[in-house]
Amino acid sequence: MELKDVIGQSDLKQQLITMVQQNRLGHALLMVGKEGTGALPLAIAFAQWVVSQPAQNAQSNAMDLFGEPAPLSNTNKWISPDDITTLPAFHRAIQFMHPDLHFSYPVIPKKSGDKPISTDYFAEWKEFVKLYPYGNVYDWLQFIGAENKQGNITAEECNDIMRKLNLKSFESAYKVLVLWMPEYLGKEGNKLLKLIEEPPANTLFILVAEQEDGVLPTIVSRCQVIRVPMIDKHDIENALVQKAGLAQTTAAQIAAVCEGNYREALQMIQDTAADWQSLLREWLNATLKAGPSMQLKFVEEIAKAGREKQKQFLRYFIHLLEESLHIRLLGTEAMHYLPAEADFAQRLNKIASVSQQQAIVNELDNAIYYIERNANAKMLFMALTIKLQFIIQNKVTLHV
Repeated sequence: MELKDVIGQSDLKQQLITMVQQNRLGHALLMVGKEGTGALPLAIAFAQWVVSQPAQNAQSNAMDLFGEPAPLSNTNKWISPDDITTLPAFHRAIQFMHPDLHFSYPVIPKKSGDKPISTDYFAEWKEFVKLYPYGNVYDWLQFIGAENKQGNITAEECNDIMRKLNLKSFESAYKVLVLWMPEYLGKEGNKLLKLIEEPPANTLFILVAEQEDGVLPTIVSRCQVIRVPMIDKHDIENALVQKAGLAQTTAAQIAAVCEGNYREALQMIQDTAADWQSLLREWLNATLKAGPSMQLKFVEEIAKAGREKQKQFLRYFIHLLEESLHIRLLGTEAMHYLPAEADFAQRLNKIASVSQQQAIVNELDNAIYYIERNANAKMLFMALTIKLQFIIQNKVTLHV
């Protein structure tokens, strides 16, 4: 994977390259990015670039004036990401065949009593990263058949990491480890502290996490933290057109709703805005006009949809409420990408004031939070229906 293939994040890509060229790169990076930001493909592409640098371009055995290993990078001797693609080492790296590029990730025992390590699943890992580079840890564990089993980065895996990184490089000036989801390390991660703090010369750790507070503080304190932002919606829109082959209008609709999460955007491809509008119209009619029987019918229907579609639906409602506010301020010309939604958004302005719409957004945000934590869907949507009815019909806002 080339850095240019990572969706968006242009500023961060340039920052990483500049840090290397100016000799400001630490020997341990912690990339923190929420699901769908592309932190993993960014880390992999960066690692593949680093490990592909020819050995003669770095002083792999050099020492500084104080007898310490020379800095990781060597200014002005780095081959650029564009030029590196011509080297055989880079082709081995992008095929996950480079002997100095290592990976670690949560795994499960293949049978009772096993003490699994990452290399037990390396074939599956290569396939997963190629097929689902923006997948999350749940996708990965389902990909390897975990079902309800808990993934872990085990003590045996930590021992294997120490063994591999203490070996001499085979062909590159650098040994690179990409450790995905250090949140799964647990106390076993303490085994790696000394290695991270005092690594062998020209060894680079790249840890990729979704939640910094889920990583052992003793590890975080030894790393240079790089924060990966959500992807710009225009970059997602372009990727959906170019990579997924979507029409511009559909891509714009999805990019507006997915909140910078490309994984979410890919899942939304299965649904269309027309589906969401129809479902939302049904819900609002049941809430404001039809009464309890239709409300129960809607709740039964949405409860069967599954958590991902429930979240997508609520996010779409939030998106329309935001567009309603844009219309209030700027008129329908503010919706130049999505003219089909202007009428629906204008209707929302007629039934709810700005303060009421903000109250609804707060309730929808809370509902998404509880869906992600496995709330009972029927109870959640029935409670949400009652709250929406109260907010809209009574012309008041809720304070919880």
